[in-house]
Amino acid sequence: MASSKPRIVIVDDHPVMRMGLVQLLTSSGEFEVCGEAGSAEEAIEVLKNENEVDLVIVDMALPDRNGIEFIKDLKTMDRELKCLVVSSHDENVYAERALRAGARGYVMKNQAPRLLIDGVRRVIGGGVFVCENMVAKMMESIAGLGGSSSVSALTDRELEVFRMIGEGKTTREIAGLLNIGIRTVDTHRTHIKDKMGLRDSAEVAYRAIQWAESQS
Repeated sequence: MASSKPRIVIVDDHPVMRMGLVQLLTSSGEFEVCGEAGSAEEAIEVLKNENEVDLVIVDMALPDRNGIEFIKDLKTMDRELKCLVVSSHDENVYAERALRAGARGYVMKNQAPRLLIDGVRRVIGGGVFVCENMVAKMMESIAGLGGSSSVSALTDRELEVFRMIGEGKTTREIAGLLNIGIRTVDTHRTHIKDKMGLRDSAEVAYRAIQWAESQS
């Protein structure tokens, strides 16, 4: 007899993290974990082989794909597929971006396990889940009351370039990884510098390294 429990696929490149999520979800007695993947490519194959998936839990940092772009890929595959991000990346920077990409919720890995279970229930039930602080921040943004931080002002692509600069990657390496031209990378650097009010490329690199370290 087929299980009537909601079926979940977990996508995270850390096996210990996946194991912990599986234990947490199955011990609740409410959910069935029907697949796991350590990369975006593996996740696509898992989803192709699973006929009924109610939720995909996605980490923002995958070895072969940016989390935001991966969520967009999943929504292109199946517009009805629900995604919940569970990540260590700062929700103040990434939560709203993830929701715009098509995710239905965002939970930080350092939050209480009950919040993850609440988030899974909410998203599977058709709702949206973020922490209370993020709800307030988003409402302020909609009302035009909240000032955006300099990093928040970057587009998704600019943020990705900024992250790679912080990881020490060269312009050529960034161009290759993102499949764009070197001049396009330079253009993104210029936009980052202008939006963040920085003086030159050296200051962009310094700020990017500081930011990347804060996200690790």
